[in-house]
Amino acid sequence: MERHQASAGSRQELGRLLEAVLTSRGQANAVFDILAVLQSEDSEEIKEGVRTCSRLFSTLLEREELFVGSLPSEDSALAGSQGATYKYKVWMRHRYHSCCNRLEELLTHPSFHVKELALKALMKFVQLEGAKPLEKPQWESHYLFPRTLLRAVVGGLLTPEDDHSLLISQFCENLEYDDIRYHTMQVATSIMARATSQQPEVPLTFWNNAFTLLSAVNLPLQERELTNFYVKHAQTSNKWKVVHLKEHKKAFQEMWLGFLKHKLPLSLYKKVLVAMHDSILPHLAQPTLMIDFLTSACDVVEYPDFYQKLYGLLDPSIFHVKYRARFFHLVDLFLSSSHLPAYLVAAFAKRLARLALTAPPEALLMVLPLICNLLRRHPACRVMVHRPQGPELDADPYDPMEKDPARSRALESSLWELQTLQQHYHPEVSRAASVINQVLSVPEVSIAPLLELTAYEIFEQDLKKKVPESVPLEFIPAKGLLGRQDDLCPQFFCLS
Repeated sequence: MERHQASAGSRQELGRLLEAVLTSRGQANAVFDILAVLQSEDSEEIKEGVRTCSRLFSTLLEREELFVGSLPSEDSALAGSQGATYKYKVWMRHRYHSCCNRLEELLTHPSFHVKELALKALMKFVQLEGAKPLEKPQWESHYLFPRTLLRAVVGGLLTPEDDHSLLISQFCENLEYDDIRYHTMQVATSIMARATSQQPEVPLTFWNNAFTLLSAVNLPLQERELTNFYVKHAQTSNKWKVVHLKEHKKAFQEMWLGFLKHKLPLSLYKKVLVAMHDSILPHLAQPTLMIDFLTSACDVVEYPDFYQKLYGLLDPSIFHVKYRARFFHLVDLFLSSSHLPAYLVAAFAKRLARLALTAPPEALLMVLPLICNLLRRHPACRVMVHRPQGPELDADPYDPMEKDPARSRALESSLWELQTLQQHYHPEVSRAASVINQVLSVPEVSIAPLLELTAYEIFEQDLKKKVPESVPLEFIPAKGLLGRQDDLCPQFFCLS
């Protein structure tokens, strides 16, 4: 009861002080009494202080009563010859900075409710400071955003001391706004770079906090203009990077690469691998940049000889599994590096060609372009199609039972399976297999549209094809049952 009364009393006193500061500049010193409450040891008093500071400086920002521009030192401003209004705005902006600094410290307070209130107050300041910038624009329509304040907020969340997963989840509600998401990605990248440069061994807590934040960032899949801004603008400009999805993808890619280039704990490697396909790869500007990470990650998570194990997964059942599209998307990604040895690529091409002999048409229309892409990427493997000076093979030297692709002797073999598939009953498959007879073009054929192809879709495509009105069944049309019209015997039509 005493604590409740004390809280009510402090609320009334803070309300009186707030009204005094906002009513008369002559009572501006009362702001020190308000800020002092933020230093209290009582959580309830701190929460009242945070609410009061939020209302105070939100009003001052809206009234534009804080100094705008490069902030001079408090002593030099007060000692100068400028007018009272100038000195007041400089002085009050210093108080605003003191408030923000204390709110940033409260992000690590033991009480979650205090941390939550401090976060909400700071994000409100971000919105108001964006609408009423405290810096002067360099030119008309220059995009201004309170990056310094947002950086302090994100930095308070990505601490190496405390697990802030719950508080970060509260902050991530703001990531639905395009401008908050864009600048959060940028400041998170710089914070991670600074953290690793300042100390050789970064605590696990920091990486867990960083992953919680990064994994909550989702970008739109469709290319479109981005206009859902947290900081409202009278009008936007096409010159602003924040309105273009390609710029968001660049920031997204830099953020994840900045995170993944460091030596991460085993638990995080596993979490990243789980989220990689659905939450990371689709939003990258250059997904192939993940190849080195994926290869090294498989060693870290106790999965050595990655390509040998991937090779072992290629069996006839792979064309009929539920996640066939995802599997072949990743196979294509893993085999896209130009640094892979020729024998390894040849082994995968040969294994896929051998499996293609018994694959259904919808799978063949995906696998055949994939094999051709492998030959395009690795010219050394084209001897499997054309070996000008090599002897004719009496038997295929390829060993399909060998588990090690290095010992499969695929590079000594040929892709005769593709020539066989040129006689396939389905014309689209026959046409896809015949590409190997031509000089392979340099640009690869994207297999992305073919990954989800089904037998039903192929059937529907065949039905929609235009055919000639009359289909000739014989070269010489028949004139009678046995060759001549008079061969038709009347008795065939007699009932007696």
